[in-house]
Formats: sequence, structure tokens, C-alpha cells
Amino acid sequence: MKNLFRLSILFLCFQGHAQGTYTHQPELEARAVDLLHEGQLTFKDLNKNNQLDLYEDWRQPVASRIEDLLSQMTLEEKAGMLLINTLNAGEYGHMTDRAVQFIEDEKMTRFVFRNVLKNNPERSESSNSFGGAEISPFEAAQFTNSIQELAETTRLGIPVVFKSNARNHVDFDARAGINVSSGSFSAWPKESGLAATRDMELIADFANIMAREWTSVGIRGMYGYMADLSTEPRWYRVHETFTEDSELASDILSTLVKNLQGENLNSNSVALTIKHFPGGGPQEGGGDPHYDFGKNQVYPSDNFDYHVAPFKAAIDAGASSIMAYYGIPVGQPYMPNNVGMAFSKGILTELLRNKLGFKGYINSDTGIIGDRAWGLEDKSVEDQILIAIEAGTDVLSGFNDNSQLLELVQSGKLSESRLDLSVERLLREQFELGLFENPFVDPNRAAYLLGNPAHQRKADLAQRKSIVLLQNKMNLPVTLPEEGDSLMVYTMGVNPEVFKDRSWAGIKAVAGDHHSGEEEILAPISDGTELAIIRVNVSNSGGRESGRMFGGADPKELDLLAFSDMEGSTSWEISPSLQDIRTIMEKVGPENTVLAIDFRQPYVLDENSGILNAGAILATFGVTDAALLDILTGKFKPTGKLPFALANKPQAIVDQAPDAPGYPEEDTLFPFGFGLTY
Repeated sequence: MKNLFRLSILFLCFQGHAQGTYTHQPELEARAVDLLHEGQLTFKDLNKNNQLDLYEDWRQPVASRIEDLLSQMTLEEKAGMLLINTLNAGEYGHMTDRAVQFIEDEKMTRFVFRNVLKNNPERSESSNSFGGAEISPFEAAQFTNSIQELAETTRLGIPVVFKSNARNHVDFDARAGINVSSGSFSAWPKESGLAATRDMELIADFANIMAREWTSVGIRGMYGYMADLSTEPRWYRVHETFTEDSELASDILSTLVKNLQGENLNSNSVALTIKHFPGGGPQEGGGDPHYDFGKNQVYPSDNFDYHVAPFKAAIDAGASSIMAYYGIPVGQPYMPNNVGMAFSKGILTELLRNKLGFKGYINSDTGIIGDRAWGLEDKSVEDQILIAIEAGTDVLSGFNDNSQLLELVQSGKLSESRLDLSVERLLREQFELGLFENPFVDPNRAAYLLGNPAHQRKADLAQRKSIVLLQNKMNLPVTLPEEGDSLMVYTMGVNPEVFKDRSWAGIKAVAGDHHSGEEEILAPISDGTELAIIRVNVSNSGGRESGRMFGGADPKELDLLAFSDMEGSTSWEISPSLQDIRTIMEKVGPENTVLAIDFRQPYVLDENSGILNAGAILATFGVTDAALLDILTGKFKPTGKLPFALANKPQAIVDQAPDAPGYPEEDTLFPFGFGLTY
């Protein structure tokens, strides 16, 4: 029976064992293939030959299923397994021509899904852009179902895996290729904020909720989380790291793997691709290897193993996949050490597989073929592919040309046995995720699960627990006015709508923010203003046109992390401006000014900036206005602890070793783990 057929049962395999082999009839759903019956048991006829093949038999060991499927695959189908690229839904979740090409022509089974999901999406003409169009959760589930149904029509019916970058975080500057706006997903603090909570039970809750939300729309894999350490403050991707502390990062990564994947991969798992091996933190001069000026990773303090430790923790917890970074491991004993990690057999095979015992598959970072083949820029695309695979890479991200990979095998340059080894590793994930039995999801469930207030309630708690009180000269918490009284507050960076809640009755707030198209003049500050609350965000100007589409400062300005230095730069933007902050502090009084700074990087609160004159300073890592106000008014006492140290002067940023956490005591303003309360 073709079209929609669903067989529901009461008994599933035990979740304590990896799926792919079942002791009881699993739930099956088939939309483009017939079902086969053996007694009371049912199977999917994925290769449409009217008989039960070993790989279709869910009772068989995964290894046997893989062996059988591999024996039936053509070289072209095997080559397609090693490809992964962006595949977004079109407007309203429609399938695109690109999807048909990737599945039918390139034989691909892995895709990166980047569409932002919102309950009320803004319809635009961006469906062909890198980030894709905004769509609803219902439409996203329909889209992934349509792709799975198309995959089911192929010769062998191999299901696909959709992956995504991080989605469940409050981020005012989310960028396609790095992360995705939370939209309808529960919005938690960013990674550093989760670390600041020091609450492993809450982080486990985060992972479990995230897994339910992602799987509801058919996203079964993640490019993440990052096990990289924030030891280099100038590296712009610090905002995706958890901490500078290797032990804390190891605990967090282990918790995430065990709760997103489960003790073993199963039909409820999100399979993780932990990145960026062997640790992307120690970037020379703070540059990022997305760009030529940041291609080197250096270890002047001999802390290579310190950066590897969180990856070892993730591997021991069962991480399904590891992503190697673009960077070159300068001076390390794993050879070759003059090429990017994905091209180094010493890094991928000797270290990752032989020494650390990793058994899963190795996913390259996006664009290592051609764009970011550091150390191999003079090599042909064919040579780059061959070197990457022979080094140990199993899947090439950002690459979708089956014919080039196929030619390497047909010409004898790449052995079929080496190709088979990667295919075996990749297929195991698809079997263990239960995708061969049922890759489809219920769009109606996705529509009500995303936006679930119970999920957001947990996320709101995490936001509050992530806020770090750095300075409290004004004796917070703020006392709310009695009934009939009022408190005059001047704000910047705070949405005035938050004060309409009855919780803030009596607060008379004036927003000083500039609006687009308006002259940049502060709104008048009343003489009766008793308190100023300023939320401070720092970003980098310039996008694709600057050559830095993934973010980060101009390479000539990477050292400028002090607020007084960023103020006069060309690629750093402080919002509101440092001048506006000073003006407000002068009018309201620094002792009556609260600064809540979003630390995407470990900025320097230098004396010349005047920031340290504020009555209170709080560090945030992606929180809402409501969460911040609860801390300021004492509804929730601050408990957050800094996930990284903060320097006390600009020169400390230049002098620190990129691979070492923290700063010497004389260069430290606030150490790792600092946090006040009341």
C-alpha cells in the first residue's frame, strides 16, 4: 500500500540501546514504498523489489544492515553520501528545484537547514538566499517530510539527515552559517550564558527540550555544539563558546551529548557534530580561519591538550560526529602541521581516531574545498578532495559535486574501499536514528510544540541564572515604588513594551533610543529622572561587502576590545554610543546608572571609557529585558558566574597567550568565576 501508511504499535525497542536493531515491531511510516509482511511483522520495501532485504529488516544488527545496503549501492550513490550542503525550504515551506537536483542528481542524503522558523513568518523574496525564507513550524515539518518522501522514491530509499546550526538562543546578531535566530524555538541564553549558570541540571533540561523541538520539525542533527575554549578574547566566535575553562566545558559537552543524543542514538535523538576539532580557540592574533588572516592556530603556552580535553569528554559521551576546523595547527607534532585540520592525517587519524578512540564520522567545516583549503591553496579541487579524505575526512561540507568525487574513484586515485569506510560510518547514524523505519514527522505536533510556554519558562529561568553582577556601588536591588508613587527611569536598549506589564506599575520609563531615519539626538532627560538603565551591545560593522560575512572586526582592529578604543574604530559599533552613555551618566549621575553589557567577547572595561563609574554593571549573554529587570529589582537574585576572565587594560589583550585561559593577576579586572549577589 503506497501513499500514507502508518503502523503504530505499543512496544518500541529499549531506549538504552542504540536503535537500528529492534526487538519489537517499531513504528513505521511509508509514503512512496510498499510495506512487506512476515507473519504479524511489517517492513518497508525501500528498494522496491518485493522482497525483504537484510538492510530493510529492523531485526538485524546494524552492521549487517549496513553491509547489505553497501553491497547494493552504486559508486555514484556512495559518492553522494560524502556530500552535504545547505538545503532550505522555499516560501511557505515549498520544495525547491535545488532539492530535486541534490537528491536525484547528486545522490545526497545530508543537508544543512537554515530557515528561521516563526509562528507568524515575515514573507519575503529571500527564499534563495543562504539563510532562506522565514517559514512556520508547520511549514518546516511539511518541507522535511516532502524531502524524506522524495528520498524514499530513490532506488534504495535511503533517508536523509537534516542538520542545523544552533537555534535556541537569544542573539541580536544571528548570522546564517554561524547560527540561526530562535524564532519559534525556546530562547535560552547563549552558550556562555548557559556556562554562567553553573547548573548542569538546567543545561540537561535545555538539551532535552531542544531535542523535542528539533525532532518535531524533522531536524535530526546539529552542527554543534562548540567544544572550543574562549582563551583568545579577540576571536569573534567566543560568543558561541561556553567558557575558557577546559573542565567546565568538558562537563557541559558531556551533559549535552548525553541529553541531546541519549545514552545511545535513537529515534528521539539529535545527533551532534562537535566542533571545531582540535579546538578553535587559540587563534593567532585573534583572527578567524574563515578568513586568510586567521588561518593559524598557535600554542605559545603549550596548552594543546587543554583544548582537546572537551572533545575527549564529548567522544567518551558518545558524540556521533566531529567537525575539524579550517585552521593550521602550527608547531604541533601531528603531521602534516602546515595544512588545515581537515587535511592533516596526523590530526584526524593519529590523534582523533587512534589516540582518542573516536569511532564516528568526521565532518569537514563548510567550504574547505576551494575557499578555505589553507596550506593547499595551490592544489586543484581534485587534489584537495583526495587529501582530505585520505587524511580521515568522511563528509565534505559545502560541497555537492558528485561527479568530481566519482571521478577520483573511477580513475583509481581514491580506492573504493576507502569510500566504503566513510559510507559505513555515515550510514550507521542514519540507521541508529531510526530514519530507515520512520523519517516523517507530524506538522500539527510541530505547530503546537514550538512556542510551548512550558519550554520557555525553563529558558526564562536559565536567562535569569546566567546574568552576572559585576559591580554594585549603588546597592541594588532597585526598590519598586509603593502604590500611588512612581519611579522615573531613563532607558536605552530596553523595549518600552516591557514596562506595560502590571509587574512594573509605578515605573515611568522614557526611552532614549534613536530610531531609524531619525536624527541621532538623545531624547530629553527629565530633571526628575532617578535611574538610568542602559543595555549595551557591541557588534562589528560590514557584512558580505566587507569580505567578513561571517562576522568579526577588520583584521587591523582585532586588538581593539577596550570600549574607549572601539569607540573610534571603523569596524566596531557600540550601541548606544559611548558618548551617549557618558551623557546619560553625567545627567542622571553615574551612581544612578545601571549598565547591562552583552559580552559576546571578553571586552575591556577600561578606565578611560568611564564605564567603571557606573553604579552597577551586569554581564549578560543573551537575555530578555524582562529577565534583566527581574535581577535589577530583586525578584531574582543574581547567581551567575563569569565564564571567562575580563582584563583591566587594553595591553593585556595583546600580551595574553591565545591558548591560555585568563590573565596574570595584575592584568585581571574580574577573574573567571566572579559574580556578586545580594
